[in-house]
Amino acid sequence: MTRPLPDPRTALGYRRDGRPIYPILGASSADPSNDDATLTLSQKQLNTLLAREKDQGGRAAVRALVEKLGFSTNTDLTDFVTRQRQTEQDQLTETQRREQDLTTRENAIAAREAQAAAREREASRRAVLAREGSTGEDLDDALTLLRIPDDADDATVSTAVHELKTRRPELFTASAPGGGQPPAAPGGAPASVPPPRPGSTDRKPGSAGIEMARRRGLIPPAQ
Repeated sequence: MTRPLPDPRTALGYRRDGRPIYPILGASSADPSNDDATLTLSQKQLNTLLAREKDQGGRAAVRALVEKLGFSTNTDLTDFVTRQRQTEQDQLTETQRREQDLTTRENAIAAREAQAAAREREASRRAVLAREGSTGEDLDDALTLLRIPDDADDATVSTAVHELKTRRPELFTASAPGGGQPPAAPGGAPASVPPPRPGSTDRKPGSAGIEMARRRGLIPPAQ
């Protein structure tokens, strides 16, 4: 014999604080009242249930992926990915180091070539200034005052040197008069030949040696 279910709207008793005690229906899965029971959920409770289901589904998908990739746990997969990323980072770092070394060598070569070109350019301009009579410290000063572009050609350099010589002739004091020819030596002799000694034009060859020997007492005085 089945006992009739109490009316869920009728209180079975009251608590000490006055709250009514109603019968609880649906305790058994076979209770037919379960089919007619109405479940009331708030929006917050519904969102919580949906998020829980979604999270459980996500974890199940992750487990399936981990097993498909041949790993037993999520930690094994995480460690593998971390090692792969570290290896890629090390390879990238090595490539960057080689590129940096190559750039450094190229810059050093370019710097040496620029220095060699600057020395050659300075030597060429010094030669032009020296031909115009600038020497020593004057040559250094003239080179400083010779402000022309680095890529100036020979004609431009020559023009600039002549203009500087016109403005600052004191820097070209070594210029020789007479068209650049050295002055003649005293006595009318060529510049490369020393002038004759006074009183030696009529002396016989060897007379100077005989006189020196007499002065030293090597031969008796002339009678």
